Amino acid sequence: MNRIRDRRWSAPGFAGAVGLALALVGLAAAPAADAVGRAGTGADEQQRPKGTPVPCDADLLIAAITSANATGGGVFDLAKECTYLLTADIDGAGLPAIVTPITLNGGKNTTIERAAAVDEFRIFTVDTGGDLTLNHLKITGGQTDEDGGGIFVAAGGALALERSRIARNISAQEGGGIRNAGTATVRDSHIERNTAGASGGGVASTGALELDSSAVGENVSANGGGISSAGSVVVAGSAITGNRATSVIGGGLLATGGSALLTDSHVLRNSSNTEGGGVVAISVQLHLRRVAIGDNAARSGGGGLIIGSTSSATVQQGLIKGNTANTDGGGVFNAGALALFGTEVRDNQATRGGGVYNDAAGALALYGATITKNIAVADGGGVFNEVGGTVELNSATGTVVIKNQPNNCVNVAGCPG
Repeated sequence: MNRIRDRRWSAPGFAGAVGLALALVGLAAAPAADAVGRAGTGADEQQRPKGTPVPCDADLLIAAITSANATGGGVFDLAKECTYLLTADIDGAGLPAIVTPITLNGGKNTTIERAAAVDEFRIFTVDTGGDLTLNHLKITGGQTDEDGGGIFVAAGGALALERSRIARNISAQEGGGIRNAGTATVRDSHIERNTAGASGGGVASTGALELDSSAVGENVSANGGGISSAGSVVVAGSAITGNRATSVIGGGLLATGGSALLTDSHVLRNSSNTEGGGVVAISVQLHLRRVAIGDNAARSGGGGLIIGSTSSATVQQGLIKGNTANTDGGGVFNAGALALFGTEVRDNQATRGGGVYNDAAGALALYGATITKNIAVADGGGVFNEVGGTVELNSATGTVVIKNQPNNCVNVAGCPG
C-alpha cells in the first residue's frame, strides 16, 4: 500500500469532516431505493413532452437531429420495438453532435445501436451548448479509440438519462459508457457491461455527475471499474455492483478529486486486481450516509473502502460487511481523516486490520460504531493502528470493538485486546 501511504495528510480537512457528520447525527434512517431502474408510471408518461414522430429509420433520425440543431432544438418520439442501426461515422459519432436542447423519447425496446461491421464510433457527442435528454432508450454498441464509448459530454454540455440503458459500449480511453466533462444526470437508468481501457468502465466524469435510483453494474476498466470521478458526484438510492478494476485501483467507485456524496445506496461485489475493491477516495471530501459497502475484494489492500492521505471522509449509519483484502484493511484502509458514526464494520477479512487498518498518516474517530467479527490472518482483527496513526474510540458514544480474531486491536488505547 506504499502508493497510498506516500500521500501525506493535511489535518485541517478532518475538523470540517467531523463537523459536518456531527450535524448529520440523529437523522432518521431512510430505506434505500428498492426499485432501481423501475419503469415509469402513467404520470411519467403524461409529463413527458410530446414530440415529432421519427419512423424506424436511422437516416430519418439523423435528419431530425440535423434539423433541430439548425432551428434551436426539438423533441422527437422514436418508434417502439425499433433499432435505429447506425452505419456511418459523423465526426466520431453515429449521430450529429448535439449543440442545442434535444429530447429523444423512446418506448418499449427502442434502441440506438452502432452496426457491428462498420467503422468504430461512439453513439452521441454532446457538444458545448448541447443539452441531450434521453427517455426510455437503450444505447449500445458504441466503440471508439477516444473517450466515451457510448456518449461523450463536452464541457458546457449536458446530458439527462431517464429510464434508459447504456450497455455494451467500449472506449479505449475513459468512459466506456459515458465520458462526462459537463453535467450528467442519470435517473431510473442502468449503465452496464461497458468497458474502458483507462478509467471509468461505466462512467468517467470530470464534471458534475448525479445518479438517482439507478444501477452501475458489471462494467470493467483498468481503474475505476464502475465510476471514475474527478469532479463532483452525487449518488442517491442507487447500486454500484459487480464492477471490476483490472489494473491498479477502484473496483466500484474511484473518486480522485472534488467531492463525493453517497446516500441510501449499495456498493456490492466489486473487485480490484490491486487496491480498493469498493470505494476509493483520493484528494476528495467523501460523505456516505446509510450506504452498504459489502462483499468487495482487493488482491492487495483496502477491500471495502480506501481513504487516501489527502482525503477526509465521514460514514454515517453505514454497513461495511464481508469485504476482503489480501494485505491490509479488509473493511477499511484509512490514510486520511475518517470518522465513522453509528456504523457497523463486521465480517471483513485481511492479513492485518481485518475490520480497519489505520495508516501511520491516518486519523480515525469512531462514534457509536461497532467493529465486530472481523478476521486478520496476522494481527489486528478489529483495528490495526500503525505506529504514528491516531484512533479515537469514543467509547462513551457507544463504540464497541468485540469478537474479532485473533484480537480486537493493535496500538489502540482503551481497546480490549
